[in-house]
Amino acid sequence: MMDMFHTLAFCCLCCCRLVGVFGDTVTVKSVSVTEGDSVTLDSGLTEIIDEDLIQWKFGTKDTVITEINLRVSIISVYQNVLDGRFRDRLKLDHQTGSLTITNTRTEHTGLYTLQTKSVIKRFSLTVYARLPVPVISRNSPQCSSSSSSSSSQQNCSLLCSVVNVGHVTLSWYKGNSLLSSIGVSDLSISLSLPLEVEYQEKNSYSCVINNPIRNQTTHLDISKLCHTCSEAQVSCCDTVEAVMRLVVTALVGVAAVAAAVLLLNDVRSTRG
Repeated sequence: MMDMFHTLAFCCLCCCRLVGVFGDTVTVKSVSVTEGDSVTLDSGLTEIIDEDLIQWKFGTKDTVITEINLRVSIISVYQNVLDGRFRDRLKLDHQTGSLTITNTRTEHTGLYTLQTKSVIKRFSLTVYARLPVPVISRNSPQCSSSSSSSSSQQNCSLLCSVVNVGHVTLSWYKGNSLLSSIGVSDLSISLSLPLEVEYQEKNSYSCVINNPIRNQTTHLDISKLCHTCSEAQVSCCDTVEAVMRLVVTALVGVAAVAAAVLLLNDVRSTRG
């Protein structure tokens, strides 16, 4: 009975040690980068002279993408694996074993594993697409029959939009205060977020799109997008008046030319 207890205790101790070691080796470090940038996955090693073989693997299937074989002093980069997504993008430091991925794309998002004789390190890389600049536009007619006669009570309806985005949040801010937001986790989706403001108000508004590492901001110019009906009518009248002035000027010019031609003809007939 005592022997069985000792055996069980020894097995438990061994399991605990294995779990501890395994837990240390499979710690996953999260790394984020914007598409087009370079990223280095640091091996943490200063020298690799004691290692026989160093491999970098990608994905849950542990596809080898590059390796250093010190026994034959060969550095191999497998350009054509995984449909060639890493072609001409991998740089391996032959002293430390650190891996650099240049000109990253969203397809490079995934799990990377460094494996040597004594070390296993894992990195979860997320490559975010570059953010577009939000576009603010008018979301209602300039004037409508239902508009209030008092311009101070009218609202200007606006829309902030972005296209082909994923893993982002789109938000309206009034100064530094968040008014509303909408998020999306899918790829290549268009987002729009409405906002109503009073005509000619002096508050500062901005529309912001962001992901965990970057943001893009467009500031609202109320004076350019929002006009009251009376302002629109004044602008319209000003335009009509300007056109009429041009027409009158043109007619006067034509009349002057016609009078000159008639006078010249009369002079010629008199001399004849």
